[in-house]
Amino acid sequence: MRNLLTLGVGILLSLCIATGNALASKYFDMEKQEWVDVGRYAHGGKSPIKRTTVKYSGPYAKSSEGTIIINTKERRLYYLMGDGKAVKYGIGVGRPGFQWTGTHRITRKAEWPGWTPPPAMRKRVPNLPGYMEGGPNNPLGARAMYIGSTIYRIHGSNEPWSIGQAVSSGCIRLANEDVIDLYDRVKVGARVHVIQATQK
Repeated sequence: MRNLLTLGVGILLSLCIATGNALASKYFDMEKQEWVDVGRYAHGGKSPIKRTTVKYSGPYAKSSEGTIIINTKERRLYYLMGDGKAVKYGIGVGRPGFQWTGTHRITRKAEWPGWTPPPAMRKRVPNLPGYMEGGPNNPLGARAMYIGSTIYRIHGSNEPWSIGQAVSSGCIRLANEDVIDLYDRVKVGARVHVIQATQK
């Protein structure tokens, strides 16, 4: 697990090919340098992991209401509601070598955000656009919450098959319907703890 200050920047590329009413999805594995077929999904754009309200007694359980806890090994995000309860979301996390831990705050929120790939990412994949307008085809999905001064975000996704998987370049992704729900709850300034499952 790398610290944020030493983490290199990678890239996840995804391809969705329309075939009838289904979608065949692929992502580009940077380590293997090949496209990986993730098969077909029938979730209608929804997360394969249902959002639920749960009792929460894990790490940072005594934090204030509105705190976000991201467990990268469990691949779940907890939004603390107070009184020992939390909203639990399925998330996609960084692929091996691109996960990180740390404590920050939400510094900005955006609806249908635009995307500017970081310079290191564009160096790896020269054909990436310098900027992509926000919208249904944008990798950041319907909403984004920016984490501190880092390059990372909690954001939506137009690739619901990736929820529960470790395929991103370090950002935390949710299905669009879930990121909209979280976005409406979260305030700028909310504390974010990104942890591993074994942390106390």
